[in-house]
Amino acid sequence: MRIGELAEQFGLAPHVLRHWETMGLIAPAARVNGRRRYTRDHVIRVMTIIRAKAAGMSLEQIREVLNVSGQAERQALLQRHHVALERRLEEISASKSLIEHLMRCSADDFTQCPDYQRMVETGAGFQDPHEGACVI
Repeated sequence: MRIGELAEQFGLAPHVLRHWETMGLIAPAARVNGRRRYTRDHVIRVMTIIRAKAAGMSLEQIREVLNVSGQAERQALLQRHHVALERRLEEISASKSLIEHLMRCSADDFTQCPDYQRMVETGAGFQDPHEGACVI
């Protein structure tokens, strides 16, 4: 497929694919009459890059994982990213708990709500964000 077709399939601009090719994330496409032609392998590679970006990896980290020489080294890289991803998930969960509390909180000034203050101080939130109502 042509560069525009591949880019459109993923909602990307063609220049993004060219940039990824320049960075070494995508193997250069074969040229037919001077135009790039992409294969199913390129589609898989683009899907991998998009999923890795959604997981919070930078393009440099993705390139490193894609181009690492051995499985042990790749596993080590992925393990480090997994730890960071778990930390982000915990932060997102705590933020979600705060938002869920605020949606139920009847306090005029939610920053004065004892439950909210406790959640912010602990940085964790409630065990059950749907349990009970604001104590004010």
